[in-house]
Amino acid sequence: MKAKKSYGQHFLNNERIAERIADSLTLAGQAYERVIEVGPGQGMLTQFLLKKPFQLLAIEADRDMVLYLGKHFPELKDRIVSGDFLKAPLPELMQEQPFGLIGNFPYNISSQILFKMLENRRYIPEMVGMFQKEVAERVTAGPGSKTYGVISVLLQAFYEGEYLFTVSKGNFSPPPKVQSAVIRLLRKEQQELGCDEQLFRRVAKQAFSQRRKMLRNTMKAFIKGDSLLDDAFFNQRPERLSVADYVKLTNWIEERTTDD
Repeated sequence: MKAKKSYGQHFLNNERIAERIADSLTLAGQAYERVIEVGPGQGMLTQFLLKKPFQLLAIEADRDMVLYLGKHFPELKDRIVSGDFLKAPLPELMQEQPFGLIGNFPYNISSQILFKMLENRRYIPEMVGMFQKEVAERVTAGPGSKTYGVISVLLQAFYEGEYLFTVSKGNFSPPPKVQSAVIRLLRKEQQELGCDEQLFRRVAKQAFSQRRKMLRNTMKAFIKGDSLLDDAFFNQRPERLSVADYVKLTNWIEERTTDD
């Protein structure tokens, strides 16, 4: 079975690493009893997940891989969904029950997978995944870091991120052009953001749309001619602000736009 570029496939070929990824799910049996594996491919990770005490559902877009999985993992019968994870009705598939999310995610849609997780966060207490190293660093970076960006803010508003380990190119077939890394996201107990969530997203995206500029310049998209933009708070660049700062900024903007 050859990897297909159209699906962004790079098959993990190191069983020790696959087992380590499977062991990185920490809340199974406590916060959830079901797990979705995204893009199992030839089942390198699947074989270790099937040994775990939870119900596994595999979602695979490549029909050839679906046939391969059905043949080599008969215990997965009726638990393989052939289709696009990004379009899958996750709560319906999981019978409205909480579930963990895991996978050696296709790098070409990895950010979209993360945003799909955010949309369904009420059902997903934990995620463990393999990403391009650069994406993994962005997701887990803290304020002040060069890799801290909009995806860091949006995800860390609801999840605690942890960079687990790096995976070199030689552990894949075919080898990708980039390094890889495994991260874990644990949902925060406090899910109330403390501000308008849609506006929060717009503010964060606007701030990082010109990350070299100070907030007094980028926030003029929301507040025009407001002298308070000269406050010292607005003389910072977007990577200096924490999630809590972005919540405060969102509320500050909402108060003034509502008054107008």
